[in-house]
Amino acid sequence: MQETQNILLPAGFKQFRVLKTKYIINSKSVLVIGAGSEKIAEKMVDSGAASVKMIVDDFDSQINSKLNLVNGKNIGIELMDYNATDFRENEFDLVYAQGTLSSSNRNKIVREIKRILKADGVFCVGELTALSKTYPAFIKNIFDSSNVLPLVHEECLLYYEERKFAVLFEQDLSSSLKNFYENAAIELKANIDNLSEREKSYYKKLLNKISHESNAYLKLGADRYIGFKMLILKLSDSAA
Repeated sequence: MQETQNILLPAGFKQFRVLKTKYIINSKSVLVIGAGSEKIAEKMVDSGAASVKMIVDDFDSQINSKLNLVNGKNIGIELMDYNATDFRENEFDLVYAQGTLSSSNRNKIVREIKRILKADGVFCVGELTALSKTYPAFIKNIFDSSNVLPLVHEECLLYYEERKFAVLFEQDLSSSLKNFYENAAIELKANIDNLSEREKSYYKKLLNKISHESNAYLKLGADRYIGFKMLILKLSDSAA
């Protein structure tokens, strides 16, 4: 089984692997934002981070994340609003988010990240994007069903520069989405029969969403409209 099949996040482990070639994680204080990011948090620990915290924004995700962590990994998982955390100002060397910010709350979350990031800290973000400014109704339905408010792919850099970030590195990871949706469909097919009725009921919405999005991306041409952009950022000298 390929590594990307073990994580149901857009771009799989690609975003983390690229970050690791551009940034030294060892001895850093790290915050990982978003449900489903447990294995990313574990890789931060394995890479020598001094501390790793992870936040999710609902109780069920917190329980599932704790269950999914490998025993012995020293990772604190806390329940917080992404746009109003309990962390101190200037607390983290690295804040990492993979597909988490691509929502209508993006502006508020980015403002909070700026507050908790050290002056010389780094923000690594992966954004689900729209490859064009106009797209058909079925693409809008995919975005809406996942509460995604995408940036236009070519405007990601400008969005963050307008919010006083300097872009250290950017990479188009759109090609990784094919593997993501293929793996999601495989995981769904492989595991659906192993779920209890209670689990099927709990995960019904997620399972239906994965099935619908995978079919749309792989068979209906959604790959022409949905992209993924990775950015490594730091606060610019002019940031307030």
